[in-house]
Amino acid sequence: MTPVDVSIRGRGAVATSLALALGQRGLRVALSAAVDPEQADVRAYALNAASRRLLQRLKVWDALPADAVTPVYDMQVRGDAPAGRLQFSAWGQRVDALAWIVDAAELDRALNAALRFAAHVQRGDDLPAAPLTVYAEGKDSASRRALGVRFERHDYGQTAIAARLTVDEPHQGIAHQWFRAPDVLALLPLDRPRPQRSFALVWSLPTERAAALYQLEPAAFEAELQVAAPDMPFGLRLASARAAWPLAIGSAQPVCGAGWVVIGDAAHVIHPLAGQGLNLGFGDVQALADTLAGREPWRALGDERLLQRYARARAWPVKSMAWLTDALVHGFSSQSPWARELRNRGMDLVDRAVPAKRWLAAQALEG
Repeated sequence: MTPVDVSIRGRGAVATSLALALGQRGLRVALSAAVDPEQADVRAYALNAASRRLLQRLKVWDALPADAVTPVYDMQVRGDAPAGRLQFSAWGQRVDALAWIVDAAELDRALNAALRFAAHVQRGDDLPAAPLTVYAEGKDSASRRALGVRFERHDYGQTAIAARLTVDEPHQGIAHQWFRAPDVLALLPLDRPRPQRSFALVWSLPTERAAALYQLEPAAFEAELQVAAPDMPFGLRLASARAAWPLAIGSAQPVCGAGWVVIGDAAHVIHPLAGQGLNLGFGDVQALADTLAGREPWRALGDERLLQRYARARAWPVKSMAWLTDALVHGFSSQSPWARELRNRGMDLVDRAVPAKRWLAAQALEG
């Protein structure tokens, strides 16, 4: 490999998008070699407006297949009582869409395809030394401990199950979410495998319960879904294999030092109930690219004071989203009658308080 300015250790969407962003700014980048997926990826990402703008600047967004991107025009959130309802709309927010649901595998393919046109980015298994090394290896990063980084992780005792579903009626760009103590179920509109009649499922449950559901035959699993959310779209059927992973909240300290920085899931992990995990990672990419581009001409890329600017810029967005998702998890996990009454009435009050609802939606839109 030829000498580079930045080495990026990681292969996912965050690592790849950072390589593209830095390459656009004329920096020479080395990125870990790509790995072919061993199995189909049933995940889907809910990307906000800030993430969409980043992907547009990287010339990736418009390269995605039309049926791999589905705008969300409305979101219906239900509690575990009739009073617990909350609705958001793009019209109410005066935006084109509340979010865009993107097929995870297609996003990875589009990002990797864009690298073929990135003259300043090279890929390989043995990354050269560089003034700055970025670790974007994901939540199980093997490099953090060697850097002296502490990763405080707290398991929720929950597992997320993901799958693709088809239904008999058009999804109309409506996302559905049910908060039911102690689980959270989300249906995200998607146009794969059936245009206008597909959803991406993310169902977070206590680990033991999730393990039992994961082993069920498709018909039995579909029946359990219908019981969990009887008002879900009609004719729901499994259309893929199921995937599962344990859920936790975690954060790295510190996130940078002289010549290195950790970003994405290597730096922070949150519960998927708000769909903000990858949005936080893309926020890291944008902030780090901006920080490096704005450095003084005499300052080295790996200067610790420079990297501290990045750390300060990301501290509040990451912490506030972690606090919010953690509060929602604990608030909707309690099965006591008074907690159930409080959270469902709280949802109804927020739904009636239009300014507060608009503020909450704006935070999710912009990250």
